[in-house]
This record gives sequence, structure tokens and C-alpha cells, in this order.
Amino acid sequence: MQDIALYMNQIGQRARAASRAMARADTAVKNQALLLIAAAIRRDAEVLRAANARDLDAARANGLAEAMLDRLTLSDKAIATMAEGLEQIAALPDPIGEIGNMKYRPSGIQVGQMRVPLGVIGIIYEARPNVTVDAAGLCIKSGNATILRGGSEAIRCNQALAALVQQGLAGAGLPTQAVQVVETTDRAAVGELITMQDYVDVIVPRGGKGLIARLIADATVPMIKHLDGICHVYIDQRADTRRALDVAFNAKCHRYGTCNTMETLLVSREVAAAVLPPLAELYRAKEVELRCDPESHEILADYPYLKPAQADDWDTEYLAPILAIKVVAGIDEAIEHINTHSSQHTDAIITEDYTRAMRFLREVDSASVMVNASTRFADGFEYGLGAEIGISNDKLHARGPVGLEGLTSLKYVVLGQGQVRQ
Repeated sequence: MQDIALYMNQIGQRARAASRAMARADTAVKNQALLLIAAAIRRDAEVLRAANARDLDAARANGLAEAMLDRLTLSDKAIATMAEGLEQIAALPDPIGEIGNMKYRPSGIQVGQMRVPLGVIGIIYEARPNVTVDAAGLCIKSGNATILRGGSEAIRCNQALAALVQQGLAGAGLPTQAVQVVETTDRAAVGELITMQDYVDVIVPRGGKGLIARLIADATVPMIKHLDGICHVYIDQRADTRRALDVAFNAKCHRYGTCNTMETLLVSREVAAAVLPPLAELYRAKEVELRCDPESHEILADYPYLKPAQADDWDTEYLAPILAIKVVAGIDEAIEHINTHSSQHTDAIITEDYTRAMRFLREVDSASVMVNASTRFADGFEYGLGAEIGISNDKLHARGPVGLEGLTSLKYVVLGQGQVRQ
């Protein structure tokens, strides 16, 4: 691939042509493609594991961080989840062609809105091979074409998955160019993709802060994105202690390298002395480093992995076994801290007080706000979307996990009986 611009232009042309065929595809045909892909993934699980093993070997040789290796690993469970996600997407109602909000106007015309595909979606992601399938499935069901540019560290696995996706498309009679994986690992391909306004309607980036910051600076194609995941759990003075321990442990330690992992724990002063020591015992087993404000530092003075919190700890996505802890006066200070330092991704309150819970839901300005549940649930699969193409903490078009509806737009439709404007 001597000429990256020419190569990407050809991919864009093919995607645009395929998007027109996908926009008119029948629901049954799209579902058939999804089920064929799911079956192929289960059938060729060993092939996928072998490709992933080669990627992991190369990544370790290149010194890839442990959190990124975790994202890159395609376990048996992850393979099964990919197939199940496609089957869930196939079972979901097809939003394309839905007409809603029909109203008669005084002129006699009916005016409503029809849900339609976005067109061509470019997806840029790093060490997550499952994104290849999740993104392909959602784009197929929502009648879009997609151009997938995965990270170089997952190139072998992504290519193997793309081959299965294209087999499923062909088996259902849909254009294989509806899902294309960029074959080159040259970073210049990203620069081309994010400026291909003639062929790409929206970019969805999934990756680290550095990648997304670069795209924000350079992209001319609109994006659906989130920059980072600085997620909070607030333990209220009216929390159930057992619940608080379970949620705060899971939110941090279930997986470290995900955007919905808790990075800051806030605890009401009234319960801090009772809650923090047993919680620290749970974290001790995982060797979690705690970066504490003065009050929590005093309570946990004997904890072996303890550091004083610095100002930038409240604004850091660690993606590692590190947790910032702050004692707050109560819900007012907790909400103020979250709205100041949160990345508007996911934040949770642990409380048995209904009024406080409802206030937290109303006043915390994040894409997902939770009561008595781990932030790790902020995920398209867990939300019943089948899968997600990404998580958006923007406020325009889509917010939170982006599923089928987030990959569509609305156009006005008008039904008349020969009316003319007077």
C-alpha cells in the first residue's frame, strides 16, 4: 500500500456504494447475516483464539501495558459473548423505516419522522478485537456500512473476525463491502479516514485519551465519542454497608482497564470510619493503591498501599489498580465534586434514601447515573442493546452506550392528498 490516500479513498467509495444497499435491506436479510456471523464465530472459535494468541505474543514482545493486554485478550467467554451479542441484535426490533410523531396540520397534510441509517460509519479503536464484531453487528442491523480501523496490536484477530463477518454478509446476499477492515497499520490511514467527508458520515473512536484527543484536533468528520472515563461511586450516610462494600469493590476491581471502572470513591463523613476499613481489606487482597485525601488517609493510615492524593488525582483515569478516595460532608459536596471532576461517563450513589437517590439521578450530569449498582454495568450488552458501538458523553445526537438507535437519524416525512400551500 504505497499510497494510503488512494487506498482509503477506494475503501470509502466501496463503503458509500454498500451503504445504499444496506439502507434498503430487508430486516429478515439483515438478521440472517447476523445469525450466520454468530454461527461462524462459534464454529471458528479455535481459529480466532490462534490469531489472538499471535497478537498477544507480539504485544508482549513490544511491551504493551497489562491493562491493554487485558483488553486485547479474546477469552472463550469473550468469543461466546460476541456471538450472543449478534443474536441479541438480531432479536431486537429494526428501527429503520419506523415512522413516529405523525400529526395532522391545519392544511390537511400529515407530518412525521422516519428513522433512517446514518450512512457510512468509521470506527477507530485500539486493543479490543470484540469491537470488530460488535460494531459490525450494530451497523448491519441499523442499515449502515462501516469502515473499521483497529489497532495494530489486534490486526491478526481483526482480520480473522472480518473474514467471518464478510462470509455472513455474502451468505445473506448483502454486499461484503458493507463491513471493511483497514488492512494497513500505517497511522496515516487514520488521518485519511477522519477527513473523508465525501464518504464517511460519522466517526466513532474507541481508545485511549491520546487517540481521541488527536481525533478531536484533526477530524473534519463529525464524531460520537467520549474522551475518558473518570467514574465515581458515592457512599451516602444512608447506604446499606454490605451493598456499599460489594458495589465499591466490584466497580474498581472487576476490571481495571475499562472506561466504566470507578476511579474515585466518595464517602460521606458520617460513615467513613465504618465503611473504609473493611473496604480497604477487600482492596488489600488486590493490592490496590489508594490515593487518599487527609481524612481518609488518617482513617486508613495502616493500609500498606497508601499515598496522599494530589490535585490531579481527582481528574485522572488510572485504568489500573489505583483508586482516589475523598471524604465528603454529604450529598451536596458529592454532587459538586462529581460535576466538577467527572468526565460525564458514569457515576453511582449507594443509598437507601429514595429522595437522595432521585436527587442524585437528576443533578449528576453524566451519560449514565446509577443507584445501588456498579458502574461496570454501563455497557450496551448489559443495557439490553445487544452490543454497543461505543459510549458517548457528548450531549448531541447520542449519549451513553450507543446502540442501534444511536446509529440512526430522523428525516421528516409528509403525507398529503394533493394539498398546495396557500
